[in-house]
Amino acid sequence: MLIIEPNPEKAKQLIKSSKETPIIVQALSPDYNRSLLEYGKFSQLLFPEPEHIQKTKKDKLKQLDTGINSIMAKIATKNKIQIAVDLNKIKSLDKKQKALFLSRLKEIIKICRKSKTPLKLINYKDKKDALALMQALGASSQQAKDAVR
Repeated sequence: MLIIEPNPEKAKQLIKSSKETPIIVQALSPDYNRSLLEYGKFSQLLFPEPEHIQKTKKDKLKQLDTGINSIMAKIATKNKIQIAVDLNKIKSLDKKQKALFLSRLKEIIKICRKSKTPLKLINYKDKKDALALMQALGASSQQAKDAVR
């Protein structure tokens, strides 16, 4: 079940009332993500955010605004929540947006690797290609294997 609810309190109610598994929550703003990660009780937080959120991001010189930071990643690890990345979104992007998507994915991999947060790739066609992409973007071999399972 995919939950796309911009109000965190309503999203928490939807998570609580859901009988389906796995429960996947669409990532939105960093405050929204942190609120739901602290609540827990769902299995995956799905990136990337919708396009209207991506346009308002402010990247810094040495760090990209991915919607998750190391503190949120540690909270996700504590609450047994996976960070999921939808690779199907990359097909519809132009060259500049693809570059931004891949650089943000690289940043997410780095954050998840440091905090030992499980990362999950979804909607990929070939397992070997997804594994190679993960390793090319800086994932360890074990992290890449766990992401494509």
